Amino acid sequence: MFSLSAARAKVGPRSPHSRATEPLYMPENSLADQLAEIRRKRGYLLPHHGLMKVAMPEVLESYDALYSRLTLSQRTLSKHEHEFVWMAVLIAMHEALGTHHIPRYLDNGGTIEELDRILAITALAKGSDCHEFVAAHWQEHLPDYNGERSYIGAFDAAAAPVSLALAHTAGAAVHLCTGRWESFAWHIRAAYANNANEDGLAEALSLAMFPGSVPNFVEAAEVWREQITAGAVNASEAYTTWATLTGQGGFNEASGKTGHTD
Repeated sequence: MFSLSAARAKVGPRSPHSRATEPLYMPENSLADQLAEIRRKRGYLLPHHGLMKVAMPEVLESYDALYSRLTLSQRTLSKHEHEFVWMAVLIAMHEALGTHHIPRYLDNGGTIEELDRILAITALAKGSDCHEFVAAHWQEHLPDYNGERSYIGAFDAAAAPVSLALAHTAGAAVHLCTGRWESFAWHIRAAYANNANEDGLAEALSLAMFPGSVPNFVEAAEVWREQITAGAVNASEAYTTWATLTGQGGFNEASGKTGHTD
């Protein structure tokens, strides 16, 4: 029978210089027990949880705290609105692993009929480059065409009878993921026009940060900020203060260079 103590005796004493490269010894049941706790908390387990627990347990603790706060805790959006946005984001990104959001969506008032609306607006959002194309390349041949008006009109029609404030909040989250910033700005303006809650909009964008990437979250914040400073939306005092604060250009600005940086 294998004996850990006997194996260690054969190897001999450890070199003091080997500690940094040797994995931390973990009791046989410790990893399984700790992963079971993550499963109990979330209701599921994914491969990266175990990987992070083995390789970087302190990072997993911080990651789990951030993920739980962003995606599991109720903030401004209702539970139904929260899962509505999640469904749009997951569908847009083809995130097959996100099935745990399906019962959450259904348990919080989601319906198949409403899911049809989510599918319609998400599909339309992912095709917004067609509207951007016509506006960018054919505008001189179609002087009466307005890409934003055309797209938002089609989006609103596809969303009905869903609240347009919620639909455009979800649309902005989808475009954070796609990185289509002109369409993202259209949704920011439409969200304000339909009296969307700013904190709810920020929450929706934070949900999209994981599947859409942190750099896209940074860029989305900048585009939103530009909409406020340009006077394109009627922002609250708090959000206006954020938008007009100087020195938010990251390292490029601090070093005298141009462009965005994360």
